[in-house]
Amino acid sequence: MENGVMIQYFEWYLKPDGTLWKKAAKNAQRLADRGVSSIWLPPAYKGQAGRNDVGYGVYDHYDLGEFDQKGTVATKYGTKQEYLDAIAALQKAGIQVYADIVLNHMMGADKTETVKAVENAPDNREEVISPAKNIDAWTRFTFPGRKGKYSSFTWDHTCFSGVDWDERKEKSAIYNFVGSPWSPHVDKENENYDYLMGANIDFSSEKVVEELDRWGQWYLDTTHVDGFRLDAVKHIEGAFFPHWLGKLRENNKEELFAVGEYWSSDINVLTEFMTGTGGCMSLFDVPLHFHFFMASHSDGNYDMRNLLKDTLLEKDPVHAVTFVDNHDTQPGQALESAVDPWFVPTAYAVILLRKEGYPCVFYGDYYGVPEKNGPSFSKQIDIMMDIRRNRLYGTQNDYFDDSSVVGWSVEGSVEHPDGFAVLLTDKIGGSKVMYVGACHAGEVWKDALGNCPEEVVIDEEGKGNFICMDGSVSVWCRKS
Repeated sequence: MENGVMIQYFEWYLKPDGTLWKKAAKNAQRLADRGVSSIWLPPAYKGQAGRNDVGYGVYDHYDLGEFDQKGTVATKYGTKQEYLDAIAALQKAGIQVYADIVLNHMMGADKTETVKAVENAPDNREEVISPAKNIDAWTRFTFPGRKGKYSSFTWDHTCFSGVDWDERKEKSAIYNFVGSPWSPHVDKENENYDYLMGANIDFSSEKVVEELDRWGQWYLDTTHVDGFRLDAVKHIEGAFFPHWLGKLRENNKEELFAVGEYWSSDINVLTEFMTGTGGCMSLFDVPLHFHFFMASHSDGNYDMRNLLKDTLLEKDPVHAVTFVDNHDTQPGQALESAVDPWFVPTAYAVILLRKEGYPCVFYGDYYGVPEKNGPSFSKQIDIMMDIRRNRLYGTQNDYFDDSSVVGWSVEGSVEHPDGFAVLLTDKIGGSKVMYVGACHAGEVWKDALGNCPEEVVIDEEGKGNFICMDGSVSVWCRKS
């Protein structure tokens, strides 16, 4: 879909009532009518915390809410059949479905095993701080509830390279198994960021890669999803995803869109990863998120001329999936960096109303987060998605020329003649003359968001003196 929009259809604090899949199916056509072209659904497989698991504490990749394991059949979001029904309903409405794929680790093993390991310093995973010793690690996954259905593969300590808990000593530490070194081709935070949590999957193991290949094909055959959101890619052997995605794309003769979560605000780290993996996936634009975060928390002292500087939106827009917030940046979460609510509509104007990037709307911003008294911005987002779908055509003119008030205009095209202009500020409001095209001369434009009551008349040269109020954003369109 041209000018497409993705929605992340969950947030961390959803109630574990097993209703999300049914809600997605029920709302499929409404989402499509609003301009949503793809949906990122949360991890569908059973987690170690059973019905309370958000999905990232993966226990059994083959259990999509089908087997009585970890105290429940259904996951937090519903049953396997409800998941499949939701995918079918969304696709019928014309929405592509992306599955959340978590392959870095597994948690909630059924048995411990005795493994020889060394301890690593938490802030330097290359530094060994203990002699090799036997530990009791939770590494044997037998999946007694599934009883070998779909796969008889048994995960044991030979499939992993480390854990963070020794049951024998009841001690928490970073344990690296002797004979299974951390992968060198991962993010360099902590000198080596292969280990993140749980039982760390060893991608140098041939049998592990073969099993993940089989599982990937099984998942596609079972769910018929259109693509993937790939979790924690900075912690996974760099060569794995070009192999895994390449094999699935070749076997299924499909594009299989993929976007990876590489959590780094350093644009050079992201572009290096993109180069090293052959551009096999898009990435979330984390640097842009942090620009939004800083602008919203800088008391009006952020230089708005730098809002797009050193972001994927600027450096590699084809592979940039832009977002404002997500489940990890919410208050109380591991990567907490929530954009302050007053700036959220402004940030959405940036991701939804520019030609570059593939915007992702966050469930928590759209529907609100009742558990945290988080507001809903659905009204503003709906307006901007409508403008994106119907007006984001033709030449884009940028005016990032002031430390406080910046904007841009889009002129429209022959097929889509209506243009628009965006003006925003992190501080004191103001005005800016911007060119929108001589074809619009004489038109009266108004703020579609309703933040500014004035009207603007486009002059004979195709320019307008557009306005925004203090700490606000205005989106100017032809009055009709």
